Amino acid sequence: MATAIALILLAPPASHADDSASPCAALKRIVAAAPQHFASLSPEDGRAVAQPYSDDAQCAIARGTYQCTWSTRNADTGSGTDALEGVGADIASCLPNATHDGNAPGRQHFYLGERGSRTEITAQTNGATRVTLTVSKQ
Repeated sequence: MATAIALILLAPPASHADDSASPCAALKRIVAAAPQHFASLSPEDGRAVAQPYSDDAQCAIARGTYQCTWSTRNADTGSGTDALEGVGADIASCLPNATHDGNAPGRQHFYLGERGSRTEITAQTNGATRVTLTVSKQ
């Protein structure tokens, strides 16, 4: 009995599917940081946006833009176009105040705010198996 209790106490906590980072939470955090030119973010903050599609997202802040690029090499996620459609759907559902003004093959564009102080959100394919998400403040 004591051995069983010791094993239970030493066992690592169980991991649950809902313990993973949320694409919605990441998108909201990135957009909220835009007015401060993403100063409060790290490259890791955006990785959750790609999580449903890939585990190799590389994010960076450069020239007032937050950008993440990832591959869709996982067979379950299909092509870059499939992942692009998924990211576009994530943006639309997670940021309901965003205006979706560009829906072209290979590119989705959204914005929040009035002209002159907008946050621009662009997701686009980058070759057949890569997707890039770019968020910038106008």
